[in-house]
Amino acid sequence: MKQAFPLIALLVAFPAFAEETRQLDAHEHGVGALDIAIYGTTVAMAFEAPGADIVGFEYAAKSDADHAAIDTALAALGAPLELFVMPDAAACGVVEAQADLEGGDGHEGHHEDHHDEGGHDTHADHDEDDHADDAGHTEFHAEYTLTCDNPDALTEITFAYFNAFPNAQEVDVQIITISGAHAFEVARDTPTLDLGR
Repeated sequence: MKQAFPLIALLVAFPAFAEETRQLDAHEHGVGALDIAIYGTTVAMAFEAPGADIVGFEYAAKSDADHAAIDTALAALGAPLELFVMPDAAACGVVEAQADLEGGDGHEGHHEDHHDEGGHDTHADHDEDDHADDAGHTEFHAEYTLTCDNPDALTEITFAYFNAFPNAQEVDVQIITISGAHAFEVARDTPTLDLGR
């Protein structure tokens, strides 16, 4: 039980650390960010990428085609093990997954993998201050909680993400485990991250 407390502290502090790091970085097209915390059989992930990388535009969705592209992207981002492929031997499964679009007027809202198809939030449901910081830029954000029955087999992650989103070129990855923190860059031409475990 004593080891559970460090995980709780790690997972609570992780989003704040990641957000602080992201705010220091410039919004860069082609570059996404993935933060991973691994403890025992639990894997928590937070992902973000510019709208241009995911749907090819960053303006507020205007047409039916724009809205359809966003819906398709959110559905894809809601399936983390299809984007960030882990070894079968690790026996990982999704506990929770949610994806949303931030910063563009007209199609914000949380979309979960188990959401109601008609349950899209409308712009009127959001506070304008939520979008003021991202004026002119949209970003896709996703959060995942996974469980892996055999975490020792979690030795690599293959980024099928690059196949799903052709405009994406790189993902900056930060991993925190009980043994420390590590940073990596995963590029389209070398889409497998060796976790060195």
